[in-house]
Amino acid sequence: MSEDPSSTDALPAWLGVDTGGTFTDFALLEPGGLRTHKVLSTPDEPERAILQGVHELGAADRPLYLVHGSTVATNAVLEGKGVDCALVTNRGFGDLLTLARQNRDSLYELDPQPVTPPVPKERCLEVGGRIGADGRVVEPIPTADLQALREHLQADPPTAVAINLLFSFLNPEHEKQVAAVIPEGIFISRSSAVLPEYREYERGITTWLNAYVGPRMDGYLQRLQAGLPQAEIAILQSSGERLDAEQAGRHAARLLLSGPAGGLIGGRFVGEHAGTRRLLSFDMGGTSTDVAVIDGEPQLTTEGRMGRYPVGLPMVDMHTIGAGGGSIAQTDAGGVLQVGPESAGAHPGPACYGRGGSAATVTDAHCVLGRLPPGQFLGGGMELDLQAARQALQRLGEQLGVDAEEAAAGVLRLANEHMARALRVISVERGLDPRDFTLLPFGGAGGLHVCALATELGMTHALVPIHAGVLSALGMLAAPQGRQRSRTVVRPWDQVQPAALNAELDALAAEARQELSREGISGDQLSEQRHLDVRYQGQAFTLTVPWAEDLQAGAEAFHHAHEARYGHRLDESLELVTLRVAIQGPRPPVSLPEYPEGSAEPDSHVSVAGHAEPVPVWQRFALSPDKREPGPALVVDPVSTTWIAPEWCVRRDRHGNLHLEHS
Repeated sequence: MSEDPSSTDALPAWLGVDTGGTFTDFALLEPGGLRTHKVLSTPDEPERAILQGVHELGAADRPLYLVHGSTVATNAVLEGKGVDCALVTNRGFGDLLTLARQNRDSLYELDPQPVTPPVPKERCLEVGGRIGADGRVVEPIPTADLQALREHLQADPPTAVAINLLFSFLNPEHEKQVAAVIPEGIFISRSSAVLPEYREYERGITTWLNAYVGPRMDGYLQRLQAGLPQAEIAILQSSGERLDAEQAGRHAARLLLSGPAGGLIGGRFVGEHAGTRRLLSFDMGGTSTDVAVIDGEPQLTTEGRMGRYPVGLPMVDMHTIGAGGGSIAQTDAGGVLQVGPESAGAHPGPACYGRGGSAATVTDAHCVLGRLPPGQFLGGGMELDLQAARQALQRLGEQLGVDAEEAAAGVLRLANEHMARALRVISVERGLDPRDFTLLPFGGAGGLHVCALATELGMTHALVPIHAGVLSALGMLAAPQGRQRSRTVVRPWDQVQPAALNAELDALAAEARQELSREGISGDQLSEQRHLDVRYQGQAFTLTVPWAEDLQAGAEAFHHAHEARYGHRLDESLELVTLRVAIQGPRPPVSLPEYPEGSAEPDSHVSVAGHAEPVPVWQRFALSPDKREPGPALVVDPVSTTWIAPEWCVRRDRHGNLHLEHS
């Protein structure tokens, strides 16, 4: 999809949709401007919430280009609800995915509980034949093995098959032979197509994940398309690039961090409008909080995980904890307060939602302390039950020996500590000083915690973006179409020939360009980045550096990256491991509108626990651009609330972003 959403020839409306654990968020870009919306999620059938939101926005009967951040693949993995999947591998390697890396989750646990293998033993199928470490055929696959495999799958057909043969990243011939005998109607995931890289276990797990959730993703998208026949649908990949829905099922493993990637693309987008490129972000939703670094661009990793499984595909580099607005606060067996990871979710939700929830949550704590003004939640579209929230915190307080307000304050302190620890993991533990960054909160609950977290980390600036409560949905609209391709080669650095290396990179780029051309993007619209995974010989892991067709510059880039990451460089020979190419189409020319002068008067004043005088409540657009207003104060808009703590001040820029500064 290559249309410009701001041109008269474009589709009439672009819709970004992010499905979260508690809310489904919408950002609708149409000729008249940008509108946002939220509805409660329907985890059992995510498409129901999307269809509800589209109808409520009045966009059900018009052409749409819908960019979607989906949790279908994510939830299928985390909840163990993928499809019946078989694994085909080399003879003698059927237990590869079960053995894994034999890492122990608890190093000193003497009696660890066994975990369910990814693929049941009876579904692990083996064939003969072997590709060597040089990519040559050492032994062909016996025809009898291929025939026996076909007959077995015909007699007891699984829904999907994952094919993971040794050294297929160097030569996919044997995997293609196996794929050719798989009976029609079975979903096929081939490692040489999904992740042509070394490390058999990581490649195998990624290929299995693709097969395990691919049919689920296909079915979901078909139901969504049936409900929105007028819409053209794209899905955001974990790397922050759009992918047409027709291809999404085949690339399901690339969608596992679809929603969070949208938030980081949205963060980059508003950061550029606000004039800041170095951001430390935290996305606090109803169920969890994701933290990440945006240093010009969102940072990517190929060492991500989904639950207990490694995912070798490029995805946004983030750290997730079970602390959100719906995180339940309770005491453990020793009477100690705990917050999360259990969440009240969308149903019944926090007690203050008035939907039958009775457990105290982080949102209830804000309610009790007066930080969610009555009549202002979701722009007045959802009335909060303050009495139910207070009763939940009173019950918790009785267990702790304190009143409801003290219990609420304790819940927030503990939730803040969880999130501050996560922010240190993504910054301090990687050699980054948080004080060099601007803190970017988003998600429905992020603005309520931003001042406390910035203070804890010694940061003096924060940026609460316009549409912070639906920033992931907005990010969907700002994401370009694109593809990431890679291939492991493994060769000593002093044997690398630049011309041959460029030819191999050209071949990878051609694959990606061909796919994008089928989506309507011409070659002259595409940009390209080339990177190499390099290591010192003898190391197990790599660092990714840009390739500028100069061996000496590439080596120096690696030495510099190693020193920045680990504090030292070595006088050792280098080794090239993996080639990487990223191809992107043009960024959609989405821009934030400018808003006029505000009234410069607060909307009202409310009582907030711990403050003797009533605290002003500002509508976001009542703030005058570039005029600082001191805390304590509350700033509200239809999708989020921001708490401006004492010793902080706030100003609004002309795009509606809030700039917070420690005074």
